[in-house]
Amino acid sequence: MDFTVNEISSSEKEVEINLKYDEIKSDIESEISKQIRDIQIPGFRKGKVPKHIIKQRYGNALEYEASEKVANKHIWEIAKEKNLNPIGQPVMTDLDFHPGQDFKFKVKFETVPEIKVKDYTGRTIEVPDFVVKDDEIEKEIDYILRANSTTEEAEIVGDNNLFIIDVEMNRLNEKGEPFENTTPEKLQIDLSNENVHPDIKEKAKGKNAGDKFNFSFDDERNVPSKEGKNEDIKEHFDYEVSINGIKRIVRPELNEELIKKVTKDKVTTEEDLRKEIHHDLQHYYDHRVEDFTRNKLISIIIKHNDFTPPSSLVTNILNEMVKSEEERLKKQGAQKINPEEIRKYLEPAAQNDVKWYLLKNEIQKIEKFEVSERELEEMASKDAEKTGLPVEKLLNYYKSSNQNEKLLDKKLFDFLKEKNNIIKVNPDQLSRT
Repeated sequence: MDFTVNEISSSEKEVEINLKYDEIKSDIESEISKQIRDIQIPGFRKGKVPKHIIKQRYGNALEYEASEKVANKHIWEIAKEKNLNPIGQPVMTDLDFHPGQDFKFKVKFETVPEIKVKDYTGRTIEVPDFVVKDDEIEKEIDYILRANSTTEEAEIVGDNNLFIIDVEMNRLNEKGEPFENTTPEKLQIDLSNENVHPDIKEKAKGKNAGDKFNFSFDDERNVPSKEGKNEDIKEHFDYEVSINGIKRIVRPELNEELIKKVTKDKVTTEEDLRKEIHHDLQHYYDHRVEDFTRNKLISIIIKHNDFTPPSSLVTNILNEMVKSEEERLKKQGAQKINPEEIRKYLEPAAQNDVKWYLLKNEIQKIEKFEVSERELEEMASKDAEKTGLPVEKLLNYYKSSNQNEKLLDKKLFDFLKEKNNIIKVNPDQLSRT
């Protein structure tokens, strides 16, 4: 048997195989005999049909079917001998078989690529240095007060924006008149909301129920043109607003009772509340930085070790991603879902997921990361104290689930953060680079 292994890409190979007829004769005859045992023709018992009659009815079809099975057998023998490790079933790309003659065929298959990982340490990366600012704490305090506010009827809109107005809005044409055949839009506007247009807040001040005021704004946006290019659009809007009702927002006092209510008795003083808010915000920022660092490390390692991932693995991951995205869009009430557009958008992410999975496995092998029985026992003991579940039960669960993988993943990223130069920079500077 002669064969040649051709590398199409780092993860795809094609094998050309030449077999002498003497090498496959007994296998071909054996496969044909198996097929004959299942053949039943009227006038003959099953498996007892004379060969010349089978030949008349089936011609060389049995030989051709047998040749495919023989080819499949030999390709797996070669794969084992050469440690090719095919992913999935090899695909026959060419089969040149003639009964009684030498046999030639080609098969193509994917393999896990050989990866020699490099440059995964000693890199310098910049990550955002998020620090909680005083105005962020003030916003959280303001949110607490707004969420616990009450309202009362008012005659006039005051200067502090702590008012809600019921209005009817008419869009005006160039002549300053309402557009024909349109009805006023009824809205309730919370003037304390930072997203409300400043012109509305300013024009509403000092107004009574029944009063009117005008406001305008310019809408600037970038939209695709008919030629496929993006162009800037600027549109001017004028509105007339009629105030139908006014309510004053009554903010509560930030006292012990309110603080205990919003923190579920965790803290009681304003000072401790601010500390708690600071702690929660910093915890959130730390998680963001951790995710950013992780993604940055993965991106750099993939960049310096790029390869073509096995398409079958990418397809499997991509199918799951598309399915998950379709379900998310349906829950959000999307009317039109284009699976092909979703697929095209998510394909790069699926490719990177497969690349990283293979790369991280190689790094873990090189660095000899492993999870010991003792580490699992320590985790089970800590979690047993928190949950009240028996240590043995938790340990058995960890062994049967993917806890090993999670621990290995943590070890890997702790190692990568230690062995690479992580520099924290001002988030504004980072966004400009």
